[in-house]
Amino acid sequence: MKPIGTAVHRSSMAGLYSSLRPGSSSQSSQFFNSKILLLLTLLPLSLALFAFLLQWRGEIDDPTTRWGPKDRLEFPGMDASTSSERVTRTSSSSCADLLGQSRSIAFPYYRGWSFNYTSDLKPKICITTSTSAGLDQILPWIFYHKVIGVSTFFLFVEGKAASPGVSKVLESIPEVKVIYRTRQLEEKQAKSRIWNETWLSSFFYKPCNYELFVKQSLNMEMAIVMAREANLDWILHLDTDELIHPAGTREYSLRKLLSDVPHNVDMVVFPNYESSVERDDIKDPFSEVSMFKKNYDHLPKETYFGNYKESTRGNPNYFLTYGNGKSAARIQHHLRPNGAHRWHNYMKTPNEIKLDEAAVLHYTYTKFSDLTSRRDRCGCKPTKEDVKRCFMLEFDRAAFIIASTATEEEMLSWYGEHVVWTDKALNMKLIRKGILTRIYAPMVIMQGLRESGTFTSLIQSVQRSNVSEGEVLLSMKDNNISSKVIEGSDILSKKTEMSGRKVLEASDMGLVAVPPLAPPTMDDDDDV
Repeated sequence: MKPIGTAVHRSSMAGLYSSLRPGSSSQSSQFFNSKILLLLTLLPLSLALFAFLLQWRGEIDDPTTRWGPKDRLEFPGMDASTSSERVTRTSSSSCADLLGQSRSIAFPYYRGWSFNYTSDLKPKICITTSTSAGLDQILPWIFYHKVIGVSTFFLFVEGKAASPGVSKVLESIPEVKVIYRTRQLEEKQAKSRIWNETWLSSFFYKPCNYELFVKQSLNMEMAIVMAREANLDWILHLDTDELIHPAGTREYSLRKLLSDVPHNVDMVVFPNYESSVERDDIKDPFSEVSMFKKNYDHLPKETYFGNYKESTRGNPNYFLTYGNGKSAARIQHHLRPNGAHRWHNYMKTPNEIKLDEAAVLHYTYTKFSDLTSRRDRCGCKPTKEDVKRCFMLEFDRAAFIIASTATEEEMLSWYGEHVVWTDKALNMKLIRKGILTRIYAPMVIMQGLRESGTFTSLIQSVQRSNVSEGEVLLSMKDNNISSKVIEGSDILSKKTEMSGRKVLEASDMGLVAVPPLAPPTMDDDDDV
């Protein structure tokens, strides 16, 4: 018989070993894990509830709301001191109202943007234009092209664009050179070698569009001189109703597009797309128009001619106006204009390429008022014969006759029939065919510029500068052009005076300036 103590000891040891068996250990571990999971679930829920309660009580704000207008850096030429007043003040200028911005800070990421075009970024690009438009058109046009990489602008202004209120705003923008059409300028341009050349002579001494074409060529010639003086790399000629669309580049950058052009290429042609408005009450084309008709050069031949009749809708041509695009030229010795659409060289035939994605967006006849504005600029008689003296393209001639002879109601009806695309089924069909396309990038950029207050702050800063009218007139006489630029170049010649211009017969001409040309017609199908 075993002692009682020994039995008790063995019994207790057996109980201890029993509690350490694997089954008991697993149950304890599961219980611990479940508590950990419960804790991990409740902790984030508690923190989220706590944050919600604090925000509901107004103790937490969105960090982007701290980026008030007073802290935001503006585009070059903007007066930062005016930014803090934008939310509470309303501009007295009608242009400022038209170019107004949202009251909310919808684009806070514009904070810190810098457009330092005095840097070493290459290539340096300039645009030249001849314009009589107002600030509502010129300012969006300038800053859009600044966004895509243009550094310098040569603005040859007259009419509304040359008025003191408009021109002073333009002069306040860095790298914008304003040149006024004064008698001094005309006398200097009268000495241009262009008047002794044959390539432009068929356009001399004709009214309206022909006169503008010659004036644009003379201005382009002067812009070449100024671009060389400024050590720029590329030059474009655009009207203020045209925007470059640098498709095919990841950054939507004209600078990137031209930097990739081979060094042996002298000229780059941008085929033009034409605006296709869908309403007759457009006020701001750059922000309201998104549908464009593609150029023949960007379409398969079968698609273009196979849908030609539906695309023209009874108009004289596939496009309302020109269809031969615009071009950019590499700035080099002996460069000259070849009309408003092309460039040439006095010493060689330029090596030219045509881009297969990028384009010029032409916002033509986008507003109903464009009918009467063209009528008011030309003094031709509204007859089929006389309008040929004024206009190079058929649609311009027809529009001038309607604007000169019809009532406003008849004009509106004609505009709706020939310009406005109201047939949604046809629009969708031509979009599917690839003839019409939607392009939104300019609209987005314009919206960002407006909502950041770029335009209104510029106008307000100039309004508060207290510049006297006498100073404005003095700046107009100065023309922003040095005598060295005008008279010391190898392009402008002193030999020919205005009274001694020599105009050769058309039969003597070898190379003729490239005018605005209509796209191919159905009659050209066999020849293309």
